[in-house]
Amino acid sequence: MTDKETTTLPQEGVTPEVILADLPKIDGYIKAVGRRKTATAQVRISDAKKTSFVVNGKEGLSAYFPTEEHVKVVQEPFTKAKITGNYAVTVVVRGGGIHAQAEAIRHGLARCFVKLSEETLRSPLKKQGLLKRDPRKKERKKPGLRKARKSAQWSKR
Repeated sequence: MTDKETTTLPQEGVTPEVILADLPKIDGYIKAVGRRKTATAQVRISDAKKTSFVVNGKEGLSAYFPTEEHVKVVQEPFTKAKITGNYAVTVVVRGGGIHAQAEAIRHGLARCFVKLSEETLRSPLKKQGLLKRDPRKKERKKPGLRKARKSAQWSKR
């Protein structure tokens, strides 16, 4: 290889920024369902002048979620796939705890973005693990035991 021939290698872990101009416009809205434990979130996104969230009728993420950690979990599809643009996000979430609801919304948002642009958004979202539904649930109580696996204290005599 001579001095003039140089190659650029892609950096690992860096996803290219997706610009709104590359994404198609949304006619009406795009709907997807996200799940985690027993929480189910019905997510709808549509084009808007500025990004806004409505969760169970409450404006803004901080109005519904008590901590900043939960707000960051919900916004992960935007930040990790580097999606720029303005969308109106409407969510109806039921069941589970507050953290499972946040993760269900994250899962639903990622699925919406894949429906929006399969070829550009699927691979960065999949690499970040946002499209996989987390299958872990609470194990059921078994008969003869106090909880799922906890039994009475063993006595030698």
